[in-house]
Amino acid sequence: MSKSFTLETLAPGVGLSVAVGVAAWFIAIGEERWLGHAVIEALVVAILLGMIIRTLWTPSKHVADRINLGVGFTAKQILEVAVCLLGVSVDLPQLLKAGPALGVGIILLVVLGLTGSYWLGRALGLPHKLAVLVATGNSICGNSAIAAVAPVIEAEPEHIASSIAFTAILGVVVVIGLPFLVRPLALSFYQYGVLAGLTVYAVPQVLAAAFPVSVLSGQVGTLVKLVRVLMLGPVVLFFALRHRPEHPHTGDGVATKPRFSITRFVPWFIIGFLGLAALRSFGVIPLAAATPTRNVSGWLTVASMAALGLGVDLKVIKRVGRPVIMTVSGSLLALIVLAVGLIHVLKIQ
Repeated sequence: MSKSFTLETLAPGVGLSVAVGVAAWFIAIGEERWLGHAVIEALVVAILLGMIIRTLWTPSKHVADRINLGVGFTAKQILEVAVCLLGVSVDLPQLLKAGPALGVGIILLVVLGLTGSYWLGRALGLPHKLAVLVATGNSICGNSAIAAVAPVIEAEPEHIASSIAFTAILGVVVVIGLPFLVRPLALSFYQYGVLAGLTVYAVPQVLAAAFPVSVLSGQVGTLVKLVRVLMLGPVVLFFALRHRPEHPHTGDGVATKPRFSITRFVPWFIIGFLGLAALRSFGVIPLAAATPTRNVSGWLTVASMAALGLGVDLKVIKRVGRPVIMTVSGSLLALIVLAVGLIHVLKIQ
């Protein structure tokens, strides 16, 4: 059954996400007033508040179903609009100053990260399909990559749940912890944006990890992450060509495989982001439109961060096996080391 998106069905979840987002804004304003600056930015506060509410509050199934639809809509569709609008405020030539080196770095990181994560998982005892899911989630875009690859390799439901659960939780940890690497690693704002884009799992998490450091970091991180997401198409095609279906025949004896369509892996908001960024760079969209559009994008993003937090239940850690936790954690550390190495080897400044 398809989801029915109507004002009535979306209102409870969207309303809750907005309420948590507004609370996060007020907390950040309070930090600035009392401490002189926001120690924890509104984006991160929204995620943490959402996680706390999700973990401590257990509504009835009826209430949860009503809320989850709107929360999911906010975390996905509203976020996509926010990312698309962000294109109006970026200076595309500035973001692309690294030239071909940045593109090479993204491809190398995905290929090496995917290979290394897979073999680490296998060494720790993960089944082939679960190792593939963890590797793709770590190396490309978290839950989206897992959801895209799972039907292609005919992954078991428990494998999908295990890989998504801990990846979502660890992604929040990365959002909070990654900015602390800026000073020890002596990274410029541009370099940190590249690091965030290369290592953080999902687009909303990149926004939360990068924009609190600087606007440039957030813009660079978003662009790098969106290009990294585009790698999902070739990766899914690779597994589609390699995988042999366990149930290859239909009732009439005709061989079948999970249907693959490349258009599924070039999301509209990526095209929109790049298109608006190009129009802004060529002067079609005036500079005066950048600030108000960025503000709208920021408000929508905070609501999306709250929804993202509302979708993460810390209690699921108890249900995830140790090999999965070790594989995801080890792969993430290797990804960060690899990304920092690529930034310096490719002389990305």
